[in-house]
Amino acid sequence: MENLGKIHQLIIPLFGYKITINLEVIIMTWIVFVVLIIFGLFASRKKDILPRPIQVLGEMIVSTFYQLTEDALDKEMARKYSPLVCALFMFLLLSNWLGIIPHLEEPTKDLNTPLGLGLMGFAIAHYAGIKSKGFKAYAKEYFQPMFFMMPLNLIGELSKIVSISFRLFGNIMGGSIIILVVSYLTYSAVLPPLLNAFFGLFVGTIQAFVFTMLTLVYISVQVK
Repeated sequence: MENLGKIHQLIIPLFGYKITINLEVIIMTWIVFVVLIIFGLFASRKKDILPRPIQVLGEMIVSTFYQLTEDALDKEMARKYSPLVCALFMFLLLSNWLGIIPHLEEPTKDLNTPLGLGLMGFAIAHYAGIKSKGFKAYAKEYFQPMFFMMPLNLIGELSKIVSISFRLFGNIMGGSIIILVVSYLTYSAVLPPLLNAFFGLFVGTIQAFVFTMLTLVYISVQVK
C-alpha cells in the first residue's frame, strides 16, 4: 500500500518552467512498442501457403479489423484507416495486459496515455470529416438543427475525448487499486493472481476493443 500513488518522475527545467516526465510510463510504452515490432517481424517473415501459428494470428487480427473498418466506412477508406485501427487495438491490448507480468505496469494506468490516444482519434476523425465533406459542409453541421445549438454541438464533440479517455483510464486504474487493496487485506496467494488475470486479460481486452471501436465510430460519424 505504501507504493500506491508513488511515481518515478524526471523533472526537466526549461526556460523557467518544469517539464515532468513519468519514467515508468515511458519505459512500459517502449516495451509495448518493442514487443509489437518483434511480433510484426516474426508474423510477416517467411510467409508460406501453410502458415505458421504466429502468421495465422497476425493475419486473423489484421483481417478482423479490416473487415470491421470496411463495415463502418467503405472499401476505399478501409485501406487507409484499417492499419490505424488494428495498430491501436494491438497497442492497447498489450498495454492492458502488461500489468499481469510482475514488476511491470500498464501504460494506460496513466491518464496521459488514454488522453493522448483520445486526442489522436479526435484529430484524425475531424480531419477525415473535413477531407470527406469539405470545410464548409463540415462547419455547417455544428449549427444544426438551429444556429444557436453550435456551443452545445461543440461541447458534445469535445466531451467525446473526455468520455473515451476516462473510461479506459478508470477501468485500468480501478482494477489496479482493487488488486492492491485485496492483496494488502487478505495476504492470499490465490485471490490477487485471479483478480490480476481477470482485470488484465478479460477487462483489458474488452476495454481495448471498446476504445478502438469508439475511435472507429467517431471517424465513421464524421465522414458520413
